[in-house]
Amino acid sequence: MAELATIARPYADALFKASAQQGADLSSTVAWAEELAAIAANPQLRQLADDPKVTHEQLFDVISGVAGPALPDAARNFLRVIIENGRLQALPEVVAQFRSLVNRAGGSSDAVVQSAFPIDDAALAELGVSLEKRFGRKLNLSVQQDQSLIGGIRVVVGDEVLDTSVKARLEQMKAALTA
Repeated sequence: MAELATIARPYADALFKASAQQGADLSSTVAWAEELAAIAANPQLRQLADDPKVTHEQLFDVISGVAGPALPDAARNFLRVIIENGRLQALPEVVAQFRSLVNRAGGSSDAVVQSAFPIDDAALAELGVSLEKRFGRKLNLSVQQDQSLIGGIRVVVGDEVLDTSVKARLEQMKAALTA
């Protein structure tokens, strides 16, 4: 079977081009696409999708029912295409690639801020300004709590990592002492 990234690429490109042609708000498209991807990643739904007795229409009804009535027509059409082509397992990767295309078009990147403690909105906004200067582009921040860091933060932007955590400093000290 082909790699999921290879399968997902044409769907992500088509969704991006269709959204751009229709003048759709890309951030709202990202929002509903991520919602569909989260639903598709559910293990129980995957088990249902793998059942040969379940029709495409039944699967569509289940997913659109979970997503709710606010799902736009473009989302419903996209979901139908994904289901009818048997690519539901690739939907999370499709959305990841679509988000990457949207970021590239907007000149921004996704950034994951990992912290041992919760970060309030004011501190996150201040941190965002300094990180944008550091990385030289607009960042879409998301926060994950990781108590193993002990203190400080770890920021991942694409393949770049800025680690100012206590855990990283302790590991550096350990390496220096044992060298």
